[in-house]
Amino acid sequence: MGSFFVCFCSDASLTDVLCDSDSELGSVDTLERGSTDTLANGCRVDTDAAKRLAKRLFYLEGFKRCDVARHLGKNNEFSQLVASEYLSFFDFTGLSLDRALRNFLKAFPLMGETQERERVLVHFSKRFCHCNPEALTSEDGAHTLTCALMLLNTDLHGHNIGKKMSCQQFISNLDGLNDGKDFPKESLKVLYNSIKNEKLEWAIEEEELRKSLSELVDEQCEAGGKRVVRVTDGSNPFIAIPLLLNAVTYKHGVLTRKSHADMDGKRTPRGRRGWKKFYAVLKGMILYLQKDEYKPDKDLSEVDLKNAVRVHHALATRACDYSKKQNVLKLKTSDWRVFLLQAPSEEEMMSWIFRINLVAALFSAPAFPAAIGSMKKFCRPLLPSSTTRLNQEEQLKSHENKLKQVSLELEEHKRSPPDLTPKSKESEEYRIKEHYLTYEKCRYETYISLLQAKFRTGSDDLDKIEASLFSGEGKEGYLRKTQSSPSISQGQGVNGRAAFFDL
Repeated sequence: MGSFFVCFCSDASLTDVLCDSDSELGSVDTLERGSTDTLANGCRVDTDAAKRLAKRLFYLEGFKRCDVARHLGKNNEFSQLVASEYLSFFDFTGLSLDRALRNFLKAFPLMGETQERERVLVHFSKRFCHCNPEALTSEDGAHTLTCALMLLNTDLHGHNIGKKMSCQQFISNLDGLNDGKDFPKESLKVLYNSIKNEKLEWAIEEEELRKSLSELVDEQCEAGGKRVVRVTDGSNPFIAIPLLLNAVTYKHGVLTRKSHADMDGKRTPRGRRGWKKFYAVLKGMILYLQKDEYKPDKDLSEVDLKNAVRVHHALATRACDYSKKQNVLKLKTSDWRVFLLQAPSEEEMMSWIFRINLVAALFSAPAFPAAIGSMKKFCRPLLPSSTTRLNQEEQLKSHENKLKQVSLELEEHKRSPPDLTPKSKESEEYRIKEHYLTYEKCRYETYISLLQAKFRTGSDDLDKIEASLFSGEGKEGYLRKTQSSPSISQGQGVNGRAAFFDL
């Protein structure tokens, strides 16, 4: 069952930076906020308080919908009581699992860390089985099937390379997962067709729907009191990420942008390929492309956010195959969009490549396994946009392990080419997977080399690392100091290759 959920949480991109209620809960609030010390010391959990809080959460009395998941997903006895009482307000009697899930997901945004979202879905599964004692599965089986429906929804309605999951694949992937038995095939067919014909809808605040890009929610981050803005695409909270407005600025300067490919590598329509000049700011893991010159204290506009490019798991390289303009770098993002960015000079181009890749290497959280069905057909693994929680040494080790894994997969893949015509679906899928594995091998080699260069330098100063890297290429005196050269340790956590400029 665990493998199902870890895939579903592709988007462990939402850190626990949720809206705090203005309400005063007194001792109840102290318990709910994870007062594990109090509970561990033998304090009796207040069942009545849990009921009162659950009722207020359900009817949103003094709370916002974005508060709910935080109160239900904590791993302490009081939160478990609150979640149980909250779910008691839902009557799933006589509903199919998918219909019950749709009703549940519309009640509040399912936000938080991976484990927190899983706990909430466990409570949902328990409630569903309680309301439907005749259901042909246990609570554990219902939870497995719930996560499978989430993944199926992502596969059928998300932006994945390759073929969409077939009904037969969906059924096969669930073989033996109903407490060691198979789920009824007819029931799985009905569930598959339901998700195929009507995608799952997520709870979204009305303010989110009114904005073309996102709802900006200024909150205080519990960990450090940092101002946070949450950006979503307006339709799915699982791919939203928190943006720290006071994140470190790693570089800024003029860049001219050309959109070369949209999501999943699809060629950008001709009318949207033109070159546009921006003032670029690499702030945290976001490359903002602003129309006006960068001012540290200036608030971000909605246009700035629309043009922003997320660089987690991205790779910047010299655009060797583009000859119409000079000093052009190519930026490929985690969702396989491709941008061409022209810098004022070769020196600046090299500096942008170095800093984008180093930031991506340092702070990109480890990838999740491929989604359900990945053993049947090729599907890119899920790349969270959250910041890694690993320290620098652990981050390097994670990249090294991933490189070994990808390299072995690529070798194995090349040993088994399809014995089919070049235009067959199998041959095309083989080609796509080989392209993906080759690209990932290159990306992780770059990340590893940059982190190793950083460690060799023994400094967190970007200018020193950059100068050391370039001088190692016989380019001493090649760099000039950029206007923004913070210490790497200021920002988040940390990771490349000297040859990465010409990849």
